[in-house]
Order: sequence, then C-alpha cells, then structure tokens
Amino acid sequence: MVKESIPKEGQSVQIQSYKHNGKIHRVWSETTILKGTNHVIIGGNNRTLVTESDGRTWVTREPAIVYFHAEYWFNVICMFREDGVYYYCNLSSPFVYDTEAIKYIDYDLDIKVYPNGKYHLLDEDEYQQHMKQMNYPAEIDQILKRNVDTLQQWIERKKGPFAPDFIKVWQERFHLQKRMMED
Repeated sequence: MVKESIPKEGQSVQIQSYKHNGKIHRVWSETTILKGTNHVIIGGNNRTLVTESDGRTWVTREPAIVYFHAEYWFNVICMFREDGVYYYCNLSSPFVYDTEAIKYIDYDLDIKVYPNGKYHLLDEDEYQQHMKQMNYPAEIDQILKRNVDTLQQWIERKKGPFAPDFIKVWQERFHLQKRMMED
C-alpha cells in the first residue's frame, strides 16, 4: 500500500479545483502550508494569482486561511478584511494531495458567512444546472445536502474554522511563517 503524501509545514503548494466532469475549474498558484495531516490541511495565502478555466487571471485581495478536511464535503476560506473575517465555503469533494497540488471537485454550492455571523447559501441555480449537465449521481446530491447541514451547524456553533480561536491561532502562524520565509 502506498502511503499518501502530506504537504509539509512551510511548503508552498497549488490548489486545484475541478468540476465533476474532470475539467479544471480554478487554480490558486500558491498557498503556504501551516498544518498538514492525513485528515486536515490548513494553509495561508495573500495576493495569490488565481487562474480560471477560461484562462482569465486575478489576484486575491486579502490574506486568507484555507481549511480542507479529508472526511467532509466542503472546504473553507477565511478572508481577513478591514471590517472583519468573511468565510467562503465551497461544497466540494474531500481533498486529495498528490505532491502536485491540493485537489478537490467543486460542486457549485457555496455558503458565504459575514463577520456578524449571518450566512447565505449561494449558487443553487448553478448547482441544479450542473447536476443535470454533468449527471451528478443521487448519492452525491444526498451527501452534499447532508454536508450543507453539517456546515450550517458548524457556522452556528462556531466549530472548526468558525471558532474565534481558530482564526487567532492560524492568522498568527501565517504571519510568523511569512516572516520566517522573508528572513
């Protein structure tokens, strides 16, 4: 049995998002690994080049902590803005890491969480459209609905990446990692 590779703390890796049909959706050029285990990857990035499937590029505007889990069908981006922390949650397959990049399948649905704790489920129309176009199996639909519920519970209970201590700890580690890399 081949042991899965795990990105090492301080390593810079790409993040690659795919669609259910196997086509690339979006690539973040670099994210600094803050924690890597078989179950969780936490990274940080700032002003990172992002390439869309059609070749368009843009650069992220603010520092962010990214959270990936091997058992849950979502990942979370914690974005630090002047008026507080915003969260963008992608309903997606659990991550895989293959030394090239952190990879996952994006399943369209997103939850945006505002600094005041309010949140909204986004892109339900896009999800319905892609479910038909790409023939998402009923099992995937059920898994995603369960994970929307789990994610909403985490948000409401301030669990995992939504816990205030999570933000403090990982934001500080990201700043420390950046300083160490600059020295």
